[in-house]
Amino acid sequence: MSELTWKNSTKQDVVQKYTGFLRFYGVEWNRPHYKRESKIHFIPTEKELDILISAGSPKTATVMQFLKETGARIGEVMKTKWIDVDQDRHTVYIHSEKGSNDRILRISDKLLAMINRMKKINERIFQPTKHGYRVTFESLRKRTAQKLDSPRLMKIHLHTFRHWKGTTEYHKTRDIYYVKTILGHKSVQSTEVYVNIESQYYLSDSDEWTCKVASNLKEAKKLIETGFEYIQEIDGIRLYRKRK
Repeated sequence: MSELTWKNSTKQDVVQKYTGFLRFYGVEWNRPHYKRESKIHFIPTEKELDILISAGSPKTATVMQFLKETGARIGEVMKTKWIDVDQDRHTVYIHSEKGSNDRILRISDKLLAMINRMKKINERIFQPTKHGYRVTFESLRKRTAQKLDSPRLMKIHLHTFRHWKGTTEYHKTRDIYYVKTILGHKSVQSTEVYVNIESQYYLSDSDEWTCKVASNLKEAKKLIETGFEYIQEIDGIRLYRKRK
């Protein structure tokens, strides 16, 4: 196994499964140990994700928009049923996989409209399999990258949407437990990777803010809708801020 070109993380997973197999039959072996590589995931810009979404067919675009807004895994998206979408509350129930937690997440008017345009073939929204969507996505990605002469698009995978969501949500909120809840992690240790990624990608501007004031409800509503968060009120003026 040491001569294989697999990543150390893959080798470690194979060793663990093989050890479990041998243990079932009462066999012992001198298992090798591999140290997982420390890797910083590629995080595209939101514009790059939106380019791929806009280039996809209505069905593929809906899957990508779902991935972008929820940070769900493609397998979790494939499990989504029509009954899991709450039309009134604009939420969707995420059925977890890989030992994660189920969660209920808000979705935008845009995504809700895209979902409602899907054909109701059976109880599940998306058909047929995650493998089929992966093949379709990779073909779309290649065509779009060549058309726009943008090799960065080739670095985007379906799981990249999850990495983007975790990183950007932590950058906006600095709340690791909030990100943990969104992604469905059992342990905060799994979420810490996005703290490290955020510190690398937003190193130069992580502490820079745009500040605005609102003197009435209309102004406050407009600021909140554009991503500003309320800080405090001074002399009847409400202060808001948003990271640059």
